[in-house]
Amino acid sequence: MVTMQDVAERAGVTKQTVSNVITGRVAVRPTTAARVRAAIDELGYTPNLVARSLATGSTMTVGLFVPTLAGSFYAELVEEVEDVLEAAGYHLLLATTRLDGERARRYLAGLTSRSVDALLIAGDQDLIDHLPLLADARFPVVLCAWETEAPDRFPVVTIDYERAGYLAGRHLRELGHQRVAVLASPAHTVRVAGFRRAFAADGLTVPDSAVHLAPEPTPAGGFAAARAALAADPGVTALFATHDVLALGALEAARDAGRSVPGNLSVVGHDDNAEVQLTRPSLTTVSIPKREMARQATELLLRAITKTGTPSNSVQLLRPELIVRDSTGPCPGV
Repeated sequence: MVTMQDVAERAGVTKQTVSNVITGRVAVRPTTAARVRAAIDELGYTPNLVARSLATGSTMTVGLFVPTLAGSFYAELVEEVEDVLEAAGYHLLLATTRLDGERARRYLAGLTSRSVDALLIAGDQDLIDHLPLLADARFPVVLCAWETEAPDRFPVVTIDYERAGYLAGRHLRELGHQRVAVLASPAHTVRVAGFRRAFAADGLTVPDSAVHLAPEPTPAGGFAAARAALAADPGVTALFATHDVLALGALEAARDAGRSVPGNLSVVGHDDNAEVQLTRPSLTTVSIPKREMARQATELLLRAITKTGTPSNSVQLLRPELIVRDSTGPCPGV
């Protein structure tokens, strides 16, 4: 087994210098640090993380909570977080709540007694009521992809979801649509509010009866919600899905009902996930900067670990962008 002493001898430095390069506790001249890293690479040295943790009080590990990895949204987010952490020399501890509130509570309660240097919570599903469990946490916490109102004590990096809904609604209004329906996950009230604002600007109302909750955030859930929407109001000319995966189900429901898209039914999604890149017709959607959000949130955590972070009540809102493709067109008769 290669030891730290072996690395020191290969680099021509002391064992303490090697330790300083690995831990970053003490500044080392760039040329010396480069020599040490080269020796580490040549010898294939792997630091003893347990010993290093005991010596420095740092585990070099960041925890990440996500609701699920079933779709590409959180998968992309996890990849970006992992890339940023790896570049900074940190490891990732991943947990999925699987949309189970009790599972989320157990994980949060257990995490406060585990050794992580920081925690990133992505998505507010099943977690908002359990955040008080982190009141005594001895590590920084950052929230991202957060749609509901967040506690003041945690910084947030998220998307302007209200504007995202507004962009979808404004696009349909510009195409002349008036009778519309929304296919929504229960947590997406902010997106729905933005969508309604776009219609209210023209003196139009999107009533509660036009908002159909999907039983699950899947294409099957979108199919069920879209079928209910089309049955409730056959005169609907456009659907807004607050998830791209719901929009996938909506496209299938339109085909099942004999409605052509976009000939007599327009469909708009939200997220611009990888799953919709090959839909036919291609899906108009509101693109959100997922990877940029994940990167900024992770960098904020790293700065907090080193005591150079942003104030705890900071909120960063990233702007969404409408991507117009082939699933939307002018309102029939307009």
